[in-house]
This record gives sequence, C-alpha cells and structure tokens, in this order.
Amino acid sequence: MLASCSLNGRSGHEAGRALLARLYREATGQPLPPIEAGAWGKPAFADSDWHFSISHTKNHAFCVLAETNIAIDAEELNRRVNLSLAEKILSPMEKTQFDAADDKNRALLTFWVLKEASAKLSGRGLRGYPNETAFSLDDPHVREMDGCLVAIFIEGETYAV
Repeated sequence: MLASCSLNGRSGHEAGRALLARLYREATGQPLPPIEAGAWGKPAFADSDWHFSISHTKNHAFCVLAETNIAIDAEELNRRVNLSLAEKILSPMEKTQFDAADDKNRALLTFWVLKEASAKLSGRGLRGYPNETAFSLDDPHVREMDGCLVAIFIEGETYAV
C-alpha cells in the first residue's frame, strides 16, 4: 500500500505518521501499534508482522506498508542539487549514464532515491559514499508522484545494488 500527502504546515514526521496510521488501519482494521528502532535504527512495529517505510520532502510525505520488508525514498523534482556530488556518490556505470543524461539534476536525484531506498531496505542506511551500486536511470522502482521522484523497494524483488 502506498499513500502520499502534502505537508500543509505539518512536519514531515507528523504527516508521515498520519499516513502510516491511515494505511495500517485500512490494512488491518487496527490502530497503529507501537514503533521501535531496530538494531541499525530502522523503525519497525514492536507487535506486528507488517513493515513500513516513510519518506518526506520539503512539501510532501510518502508512506508504504506491506507484509514484507519495504522501503521508500522521495525527492522533489525541483530540488537543485550540487552536481559535483556525482563524482563521490555514483559508481563508474552510474557516472557514465549521468554524463550522458540531458537533465543531470534529475539523473542525480534518480540515483539518489534509488540508493537511499535500497539502503533503507537493508536497514543499515547510507554510510559514507554509496558509490558501489549499479543502478540505471530507467530503473522500474522509480516513479514520478506529486512532483517528486519516488523509489520503492520490496524485499525479494530483483534490483541492482
């Protein structure tokens, strides 16, 4: 299950938790159970077999809920990033695609949401420079939603890392 909303004056945390509570109630008919941090800090339900992930941008919140490990990351399409980051965070294969891209800002954002979502799925988060991945700019895990690029990974799906 996937949901999104505008922040409308709320923090990303508040909006994300509201989305999560709504999705959980829709899926289970129950109120949101307690949430705890896992070994690497990844939030998880203390008393439920359901899994979730939340991401927020300056203007939007996104939430996914599933019966298996799942992760999401989002970035506003109009966010301007320092393109020199490509040298540090992209693998040689990704850098080749970046260099050939017409819209380098979008390309870097695409790679970033893929890297962040895959790191969230592992539960370890990003450490250092995530430049050992092998993602593609046409990766099917990325979609455009509410003026954002959104990457979603579900455990057991095939994806490049």
